[in-house]
Amino acid sequence: MKSALTRMICRFLAIALMALPFQGLQAGMIGTDAASSAASVQTDRSVVLNYLNRTQTLNELQALGLDPQAARDRVAAMTDDEVGTLAGQISAAPAGGDGGAILLLAAVIFAIWYFAFRR
Repeated sequence: MKSALTRMICRFLAIALMALPFQGLQAGMIGTDAASSAASVQTDRSVVLNYLNRTQTLNELQALGLDPQAARDRVAAMTDDEVGTLAGQISAAPAGGDGGAILLLAAVIFAIWYFAFRR
């Protein structure tokens, strides 16, 4: 009995090995651009969403009559290229203005100092 069961299991396994493909998938190397693109897309999305979570941005959106949740939903619906472009624009925007006011203030302070202590 044991030998009949063994023969039946061996026949089943032999047929299964012949009928089922066991080498259907192949592994391959991927480029660094493909590996890093997934991480950069996630980083870009987090940059845009963090910008939308700022208090000043929320106030501006509400002043324009747009619901902040609707803006987040729109960002979620954007393609990876669109999010990357928007994150690049956010990163390239000036953080504290153009610096012209600081230059003007320095010129006024220099003029006061020059004329006050010129004697």
